[in-house]
Amino acid sequence: MLPPLDELKTTLEQQLPGAAVSVEGVALLVAPKDLLAACRYLKGSERFELDYLANLTVVDYPPERMDMVYHLYSTTQKHGPLTLKVTLPRQQPVAASVTPIWRSAEFQEREAYDLYGVTFEGHPDLRRILMWEEFEGHPMRKDYVPENQNAL
Repeated sequence: MLPPLDELKTTLEQQLPGAAVSVEGVALLVAPKDLLAACRYLKGSERFELDYLANLTVVDYPPERMDMVYHLYSTTQKHGPLTLKVTLPRQQPVAASVTPIWRSAEFQEREAYDLYGVTFEGHPDLRRILMWEEFEGHPMRKDYVPENQNAL
């Protein structure tokens, strides 16, 4: 069983000196600069072994921010989920790719890139996955207006 979020926060701060970690509701909020280190620790630690990224998604909060949300489980220890969040600026949402840590992130990051416009540094094949290459915009953003509605 996973420890309470406050204990997880304290553990991450001890293992990653200088890391910015906080508890936000039922999630751990990690600074973008600390995302990879936190994920590597959570996966590689014998205590947590969060070896399965079940879901990676984006929540759009116009006009200023987007949150990346990761749901992590341990298949070996049979615990989870741990919800990990990273807040990004909406104007230039850039996050480190977690694909080198969890291969299951590859298509999910491409989906976030395609539908929300989040760029993942270090992604092995960052390109659209649902929309065609010539498509303009990101259809899941709350301010997206489909072409046929512009004439109304």
